[in-house]
Amino acid sequence: PQSQPDQKDTPDEPYAFQAREFLRKMLIGKEVCFTVEVKTALGREYGMVYLGRDTTGENIAESLVNEGLATVRREGIRGNNPDQARLCDLEDQAKASKKGMWTEGGGTNTIRDLKYIIENPRNFVDSMHQKPVNAIIEHVRDGSVVRALLLPDYYLVTVMLSGVKCPTFKREADGTESPEPFAAEAKFFTESRLLQRDVQIILESCPNQVILGTVLHPNGNITELLLKEGFARCVDWSMAVYTQGAEKLRAGEKSAKERKVRIWKDYVAPTANMNQKDRQFVAKVMQVVNADAVVVKLNSGEYKTIHLSSIRPPRIEGEEKNKDKDKRFRPIYDIPYMFEAREFMRKKIIGKKVNVTVDYIRAATSSSETSTIPAFAERTCATVTIGGINIAEALVSKGFATVIRYRQDDDQRSSHYDELLAAEARAIKNGKGLHSKKEVPIHRVADISGETQKAKQFLPFLQRAGRSEAVVEYVFSGSRLKLYMPKETCLITFLLAGIECPRGSRNMPGGMQVAEPFSDEAMAFTKELVLQREVEVEVESMDKAGNFIGWLHIEGVNLSVALVENALSKVHFTAERSSYYKTLVSGEEASRLRKDKIWANYEEKKVEEVVHVMEEKERTANYRAVYVTEITDTMHFYTQDVETGTQLENLMETMRAEIAAQPPVEGSYAARRGDYCIANFTADGEWYRARVEKVQSPAKVHVFYIDYGNREIVPSTRLAVIPPAFSTRTLAAQATEYAFAYIQVPQDEDARADVVDSLVRDIQNTQCLLNVEHSGVTCPHVTLQFADSKDDVGLSLVKEGMVMVDVRKEKHLQKMVTEYLNGQESAKTARLNIWRYGDFRDDDADEFGYKLKK
Repeated sequence: PQSQPDQKDTPDEPYAFQAREFLRKMLIGKEVCFTVEVKTALGREYGMVYLGRDTTGENIAESLVNEGLATVRREGIRGNNPDQARLCDLEDQAKASKKGMWTEGGGTNTIRDLKYIIENPRNFVDSMHQKPVNAIIEHVRDGSVVRALLLPDYYLVTVMLSGVKCPTFKREADGTESPEPFAAEAKFFTESRLLQRDVQIILESCPNQVILGTVLHPNGNITELLLKEGFARCVDWSMAVYTQGAEKLRAGEKSAKERKVRIWKDYVAPTANMNQKDRQFVAKVMQVVNADAVVVKLNSGEYKTIHLSSIRPPRIEGEEKNKDKDKRFRPIYDIPYMFEAREFMRKKIIGKKVNVTVDYIRAATSSSETSTIPAFAERTCATVTIGGINIAEALVSKGFATVIRYRQDDDQRSSHYDELLAAEARAIKNGKGLHSKKEVPIHRVADISGETQKAKQFLPFLQRAGRSEAVVEYVFSGSRLKLYMPKETCLITFLLAGIECPRGSRNMPGGMQVAEPFSDEAMAFTKELVLQREVEVEVESMDKAGNFIGWLHIEGVNLSVALVENALSKVHFTAERSSYYKTLVSGEEASRLRKDKIWANYEEKKVEEVVHVMEEKERTANYRAVYVTEITDTMHFYTQDVETGTQLENLMETMRAEIAAQPPVEGSYAARRGDYCIANFTADGEWYRARVEKVQSPAKVHVFYIDYGNREIVPSTRLAVIPPAFSTRTLAAQATEYAFAYIQVPQDEDARADVVDSLVRDIQNTQCLLNVEHSGVTCPHVTLQFADSKDDVGLSLVKEGMVMVDVRKEKHLQKMVTEYLNGQESAKTARLNIWRYGDFRDDDADEFGYKLKK
């Protein structure tokens, strides 16, 4: 004993350990039969033990004597006892054969050098390199603590099972032991399986002179078995060293909890009262509230705040917080690593769908004068994953959060708690984030919201910058936002230009101002589209309160236009000066016609005498340069405006470069009618913007090339999703459909084909001048002029006798109609083409078929 250092250990007698081992290997775990022959006054019983169910089995006493591992007490032998006589014979034979203790030399080599005390347990455990060591379990203190003899060096060590703890026997003041519930059962469970069994032990760690290890038996791992049977619970502080995989231990404990066995008989799961759909669901992240909380939108449209389980965001102590009392405390920028943590989460998950698994509901707490715990509302704590990545684990591994430590009996924790602890250990080891020895990052962000003088200084710079990058920090209303400008490291209030958005309720000097209809819907729309997203802004001006006014774009979408198109805003007269005016007006017109939202009760004002005025006005010749890209079989044609040609070229060049850098996955796109996409044109193998017109089958998808006007049938493998930066919101479809004014389209296919061939030769892929003459059923009717000669293309067709004149009745078009009729008369006189057999209109042919008599 360590309390008596002067006493010496009593060594083994020769062959004592071998005798014990002989018995152990022969009998442990086996069924035996025994007979009692003598009982002493002290209650001790002497007899015989036989291997098996009856006395016909092997006599163990005889086997020991025969192997030279026991001596016969001859002084008490009676001559008439055949069993005792047999023992004497067996001993004589063992002596003659020099077996066991009768071997020459006295057997000093069989005496063990038992080592009861290890001077440096930590070095001893490290020297084993976590490799399995052969051992015999000599004693079981309780279900999770054993005394083991390590072979072949005879170290006698106490080993505590890594990662678990069983109920124990508490020693009372009077020296008696009182077992905790299931302590005796747990001890018996381990004893009956391991006591005096040959095992292997992995020595895993040695904190505070306590050796932690895992006992491996051919029939299983006792650590995992104890957990599965409800005899033990997981222990966080030692699970980290468990080499067989901590997830197995958690799984075993979870199984016992679900079955409510033994120590878990009264267990109630943290989420036991929740439905499965409330426990596990997919939701879209709308906002990163803090480094450990997000707002998500459920499929039902409801918003819910989710806190990440078992982690604590960066925080600052009270003294640091109150250091500069004159400065307004802004947690996101003033707490070290809070901004980095928020940005990491924002870039990773904002606007994306995530998997949410609720781990527990943290009950609301109320603050009191005596309590140091602040008041919190009820919190839903969950594990949030995206693409198989646990966001909380990623945060902790970057050093942007720490793991909360719990009481051992506190079950309200993350379902991936061990991974969080491992991630934190890695972050500490690598000196990441909060665990870094480097100087903490400082974010000096100037808040110029409402600061008129500062805003005036920034205004010229922002105006000259054109489109600037920004992050939407906060949404006050549908058209009023707070932006963080990363390059300028400042916060500004930004008002959307060109629109008039419904106002929300506000506190005014005269009392609360009532919210206008659809103000909440407008704010929700803006939040969903841009909150905490990276956007681009064009600053145009500033109001007297120091708020900047301009245009905000996100992934090619102009937010002002989007609000107008969704009937959540009206066009303001100040938009007339902007290049977005036409788009805004057309969006408002469409919303008004639908009578949607703010236009629900709108009544169109009746305009009288409009037709009369239209009839009286003169024809206006306002020719503009266009490029003819496609001519259809029905004599309609598509053009591109020459003005926007450079924009289209730049867009196509950039788009193709991006596609070349990141080619789309073949077959990943599922075509749907009406969708915009990109298509690989068969003729040149290049990618173009297109619209799906019909899906006949995956091998036959009808597409319309929106910038050129041509059509093609392609397999879906030649289609892909259009990148958002190149959508029609960035640049509208460039191909516009027109028909010729003042001429009739031949109904005879051959005659019409001749006209189309002529047009293809003359004007396709050439620049012309176009003037809109009047509207049509499907598209505007126009006149075209050759760019060089200024000759009218339609009139040329009439003069060549290829088409007939369409006589219009409008007064302001009569001059052009007369000119076309004169051209028709000259073709008739010269008997050109359709007039070569005279005026056929009075013949038996179809009224307008051009079926000529031969």
